[in-house]
This record gives sequence, C-alpha cells and structure tokens, in this order.
Amino acid sequence: MSDLYRMPSLGSDMESATLIEWCKQPGERLAKDDVIAVVETQKGAIEIEVFHDAVMGKPLIEVGETVPVGAAMAELEGIGDGIEQAPSPPVEPPAPSGRRRASPAARRLAEARGIGLERLRGSGPEGAIRLEDVQRAVQAQAPKAPLPPDSKGTGLGMAAMRQAIAAAMSRSKREIPHYYLSHDIDLTRATQWLGAHNAELPPDRRILMAALFIKAVALTLRKFPELNGFDRDGQFEPSKAIHVGSATAIRGGGLVAPAIHDADQLELGPLMDKLRDLVARVRRGGLRASELSDPTVTVSSLGERGVDRLYGVIYPPQVAIVGFGTPELRPRVVEGEITPRTLVTATLAADHRHSDGHRGGLFLAKLAARLQEPETL
Repeated sequence: MSDLYRMPSLGSDMESATLIEWCKQPGERLAKDDVIAVVETQKGAIEIEVFHDAVMGKPLIEVGETVPVGAAMAELEGIGDGIEQAPSPPVEPPAPSGRRRASPAARRLAEARGIGLERLRGSGPEGAIRLEDVQRAVQAQAPKAPLPPDSKGTGLGMAAMRQAIAAAMSRSKREIPHYYLSHDIDLTRATQWLGAHNAELPPDRRILMAALFIKAVALTLRKFPELNGFDRDGQFEPSKAIHVGSATAIRGGGLVAPAIHDADQLELGPLMDKLRDLVARVRRGGLRASELSDPTVTVSSLGERGVDRLYGVIYPPQVAIVGFGTPELRPRVVEGEITPRTLVTATLAADHRHSDGHRGGLFLAKLAARLQEPETL
C-alpha cells in the first residue's frame, strides 16, 4: 500500500517551504522519526521527519521547488506490508454550532493559510471538506508580491520571517483573549545554589539560570494542565507531555522557539545540554520539524538584554507563554527588615477561554515556590 508524504506545518507563521535536499532515496527503508528531507523556511533550514515506518518511493517535487503546507512531496511505499500505516484523519461529525464539516488536517491547513472553510466546496461525505479541497484553494490563491532581499545578507530572509511572525502575532492578539499576570520571585537561594553547583565545573558544563526557569515552569505545569496544550477550534486539547519551547533570537534578527521535549522529566544537566544544543543549531540552522511543531508552552526571557519584565504574546495554537526579566538585587522586607535580595519578575500570558486569573495566579505562586527550592528541580 502506498501513501503520500506531505509538507508538514512547522508553526502558525509558516505557509510554505522550499526543498533544499532529499535525505533519502527511492527504495530506502524509513523508520519513524527518520529525517527525509531538509527544507528552507523563513526560520532557516529545517530537517523534516517521517511519522511512521515506510519505504521511500517516488519524489514528487524537485530540489529548489517551493510548495505550501500540506502539499504532497513524495510517495511512501510498503505501508501495510508489515509496516504500520498511520491512521488517516477522520472526517469530523457536524458540530452543534453548525460549522462546516472538515477533517482535522483540512482545518489546520485552512487556518494556517487564512482560508475560510465556508468558501470551500467539500468533496467528502455529505460535503465534508477534505485536505485536498483546501490544497486546491491554496494553489488558487494569487501569489504574493516578492519581498525585498534581506539587507543583512543572512540568507534566512529576515524580512520574510518578520512578516510571518507579525502575521501570527496579529492573529493571536485578534483571536485569543489574553490575560496578563506578573509576580516578583525571590531568586536569592537559587542564585546561591547555582553558584555552588557550578563552582567545580568547567565553563562548558555549568548550568545557567535559564535552565532553572525552564525546569521550574515544566514541573509547575504538571499541576496546571490547562496552561499546557492547544486550542483547536475553540476547544482545549491538553497535552500529556510537557514540551517547553525556548524562545531564542536568531543572529541578524528574528525569533524561533524550538521545543525541549519532556522538560519536566530531564535533570538540570541534560536539560542544559539540550538548551545549548538548540541555541547552537538555531544559530547555524539545523532544527528538526518536531522541535518547531511540538512545543506545548513557550518560555521567553530578555534578561540578558536588561529587560525588567516581559509580556509575551501567545503563539497559537498554544494557550500560554511565561516570561522572565533580569534577575537583579532589589530591596525586600524579610522578617521585618529591609534587605537586598535577588529578584526576578515572572509574567504569564494565558488564554482566558481555557484558564483564568485565579488559576494563573496560583501557577505563578507555585512557580515561585519551586524556584526558591532549587535543589528540588
């Protein structure tokens, strides 16, 4: 049995990508998570993986060709011949609200390309909209005017990246009812613990405060699942896994937030190793598709830029983003006396459809408690 490998969506700010390399040749056996190709997006070169075991079949696009999200890239053979096939997405039943029937894949592509389902004629059962229907609408869209070349000469198309990010953030602010909270967290014990922990380690093995932030957020989310997951057509889908997207600046401009998978289960040392690796690959280009499409929440910090506090914009379809400012000495009343303490302002931006200020406040309080017990992280 054969199947088609389609261009995956790597985020709500991605519309298309350009094939720059096939990593597998026809006849090669593919295992789940094998890298099949490298594509160029506004965020740079991304390795894309297969989602189930198969055998590489005929490529359907050539190197240098740009195709939209959801477009067929290659045939996959051997599906069902002792190799398990990923189940086809079902067509949704009619919703009580009367919205158009459509498969989940069709909805995701339509959302990514800004196509209203009410405009489309469905070819599925009882007029349901299938992925192919949305793809035809994508191909019928008028091509956009070419963007000016990037003046910085980075090769990553920074102007295109900024436009894509701006479009995603505009949609987020327009469609997601954000609420914002902030809380000052005492990091004195965490700073002291970190200094003692790193004292005997070489520089390339030391743990940064950013790793403590990520681990503390991940552990806290175990008690607040409504902040960890995705909004799908107004319905919340909680995620059992906690994949923290770490917002990282790209040289020359732009931002990307690849996932640190299962961050709540990692010790601080391995978590720091993964963080270093992600930052290095963001700088040179070499992220994998799953690292961009998997984050269940985002953590962002501008502390190294001297920013006191950061109020983030939720990256759809996620429902929360946590921000950290610069840890700094500030006067604090402790046991009735004013004393210098190392404090950081943590912020939460969350989707009011799926959580509220009460739960958000409890989340920040629990996050503060965890960071005040760094030895437990």
